[in-house]
Amino acid sequence: MWAGAWPGCLQAGGVGSTCGSSSMAAAGGRRAKASRGAAGRRRPRAAVPGAEGRPRAAAGRPVDEEVSSDSEPESPSLGRRRREVAVEEEVEETPQEKKLRLAKLYLEQLRQYEEERAVDEEEEETEPVDLIGDRLKEDVLEQKGQLQRLVAKDVQLPDPTSIRVLRGHQLPVTCLVISPDDRFIFSASKDGALIKWEVESGKRLCVVPGGKKGSEELHMGHASQVLCMAISSDGKYLATGDRNKLIMIWDTATCKRLHIFTGHRDAVSGLSFRKGTHQLYSGSHDRSVKVWNVAENAYMETLFGHQDIITGLDSLSRDCCVTAGGRDGSVRLWKIPEESQLVFSGHQGSIDCIQLINEEHMVSGADDGSVALWGLTKKKPLALARQAHGMQDVQGLQQPYWISAVAALRNSDLVATGSHSASVKLWKCGEGFRKLEPLSDIPLVGFVNSLKFSAAGDFLVAGLGQEHRLGRWWRIKEAKNSICIIPLKQRVAAPSPKAPNGC
Repeated sequence: MWAGAWPGCLQAGGVGSTCGSSSMAAAGGRRAKASRGAAGRRRPRAAVPGAEGRPRAAAGRPVDEEVSSDSEPESPSLGRRRREVAVEEEVEETPQEKKLRLAKLYLEQLRQYEEERAVDEEEEETEPVDLIGDRLKEDVLEQKGQLQRLVAKDVQLPDPTSIRVLRGHQLPVTCLVISPDDRFIFSASKDGALIKWEVESGKRLCVVPGGKKGSEELHMGHASQVLCMAISSDGKYLATGDRNKLIMIWDTATCKRLHIFTGHRDAVSGLSFRKGTHQLYSGSHDRSVKVWNVAENAYMETLFGHQDIITGLDSLSRDCCVTAGGRDGSVRLWKIPEESQLVFSGHQGSIDCIQLINEEHMVSGADDGSVALWGLTKKKPLALARQAHGMQDVQGLQQPYWISAVAALRNSDLVATGSHSASVKLWKCGEGFRKLEPLSDIPLVGFVNSLKFSAAGDFLVAGLGQEHRLGRWWRIKEAKNSICIIPLKQRVAAPSPKAPNGC
């Protein structure tokens, strides 16, 4: 059903022309006359062997001698020499030859990477060819969406004193992302502010404060609640969406606003960059999914299908995205090129959050307290954990804690879920994603509105608030509007031959 896309092969070739000697002589005479009248000088020409005995034109010039003009910028010999140089520099390749060359280059890079890593880990006794073979097998499984690194068993419950709390937002944190190199965190809040944090020091490197409603044109930042954000896989662009229907594009290095996308008719509640590209997907309370090209500041298309507001959105490398449809009770896979969609159902309540684990599996959470594991080839959940965070007493009635955030360590069996149950839960996905087993609880007070694993899997970041990101149904006064960095003590943090760091 899916097929990987190979890079296109570029071919370079010269463009040449052939003229008869008689026509060239006539053209040469005309060009010489026009040039003498216009510029009054000729282009210097290198001596051509064997030209001494050639007949000359009546004007006293060699027949094949040409003078530069606006319509003829260079002589045939000079153009010929340049084409010969170009041919030497760019050798034409067939598609098969280029694929072979790129494959050899990739293998060489892998060999160097694995050898350096083996030296760092003092595992020189393992043959580099075995490391390369393992890595290639994992690359194939990752492309097929079947890769599942078994890292959950190595996770240890972190010491509560080792959890770092970063304060800076005045109102509940609604969303956050981690840069691809795990060095920075970007967070946003109901106060409209955007903050860039340094992971190692916990310092605020940049703050874009929120503005008042109606001040978008005068104020660089958002003038309403920010509900979602996404960062491109190369770390160049940051996208943020707010309740005022706007999507803002930022330069991650300078925190300068680059562009504003308009087009949604209601709050923007989900954003995701397609991995390896600058193509951006957005989901909204107007029930539509839009596709944008951020590099060209261009709108591409709109997709419809959900019967209720879209509450979450995610994507990976393929030209598709998945969305959570709130109270319409559906999760949808959007196939962008085919302009079609697959509908999944299994939750009983409003589906509030979703994330892809790999190209073929995803996890979602709902306000009925359930967490579901999905395979993209099945319309029903592969595994479903009901009342995942327990029950709460609401005006004398027992109701499950809402699942307000989910996160998955890409291509692994480790999942995290958040609620307002005073803890973040870690889960292990069974083989084939057909079972969901609880691992440990991490104490955190407040609504967990966003969760993200670092790319290396060595820490988890949670965005906390006194209120749910989409409303004010409850308020937890003792909670702090903050960012929490949770260290995960696991061996997967240091790459090994069986589990290289390729997420």
